[in-house]
Amino acid sequence: MSATQSEKAKKFRALHKLPLTLGAPIAHAGPGLSAVAGAFIFPNPWDAGSARILAGLGFEALATTSAGLAFSLGCRDGMVSRDEVLAHCRAIVAPTDLPVAADLENCFGDDPRTVAETIRLAAATGIVGGSVEDASGDDRRPIYDHNHAVERVAAAVEAARVLPFPFTLTARAENFLHGRPDLDDTIRRLQAFAAAGAEVLYAPGLPSLEAIKTVCAAVAPRPVNALAGIKGLAFSVEQLAAAGVRRISLGGALTRLAYGALIAAGREMCDRGTFSFVDGAAPTAQVAGFMLAPQDRAGIA
Repeated sequence: MSATQSEKAKKFRALHKLPLTLGAPIAHAGPGLSAVAGAFIFPNPWDAGSARILAGLGFEALATTSAGLAFSLGCRDGMVSRDEVLAHCRAIVAPTDLPVAADLENCFGDDPRTVAETIRLAAATGIVGGSVEDASGDDRRPIYDHNHAVERVAAAVEAARVLPFPFTLTARAENFLHGRPDLDDTIRRLQAFAAAGAEVLYAPGLPSLEAIKTVCAAVAPRPVNALAGIKGLAFSVEQLAAAGVRRISLGGALTRLAYGALIAAGREMCDRGTFSFVDGAAPTAQVAGFMLAPQDRAGIA
């Protein structure tokens, strides 16, 4: 029997409350090492097939990726419409029974009213959580002013709290992704977002493990999401958990990995006229083993 949205939402909330034992040895919490010392990996599929594979490998929750969606549609990150994101949420929710939370970017509008509307619309797709960020999408002023950013988070919180299930709202401080490497301001923003009611806090692109630890300490006891998959900052789950992180996502890293393999294969064919890349491809039967059987697909069509 499929889990209801409310059941998945409660499971997702529970993952954020695992005992956090700093410096503890690795403890397996399920197939695929999905949680270690209180931190769980929260991978980002870019389509239904990748969602099926990640679910089949044993992860306990999934996240959408704005970059992965944009690339799959042939455009750059930040160019996708709200309707396309909502359709993507439905596509990632449908093929598995796992909780799914969404990358909702800046919620597709500057004003708090639009933010609240986006949360309501996204919740109707079957997701159990989502994010609101303080990046404006305007190159002239890439980060919203502090008070405006807090008002937007407060609007998202208000919209989430009237939903008929426990929606987990993540508030993101985007300074480090937009040329503003100001740790103090990032912490002030995250603390204000927590005071406005955000359940999870996230500052993607922090430059060091020490910076991550500082953020976690500053906003405790709120759970913190860390971004893995940044070249040169490939901290392990154990290291991130020891720094105080509760949740680890990968953004578009898995999508970029898949596209990297495609680029390499394409270059080999074009430049050398050979097909040695096939030797490293997953067997058809292995991939098919993760996918829906005909009778299962009929049930979600």
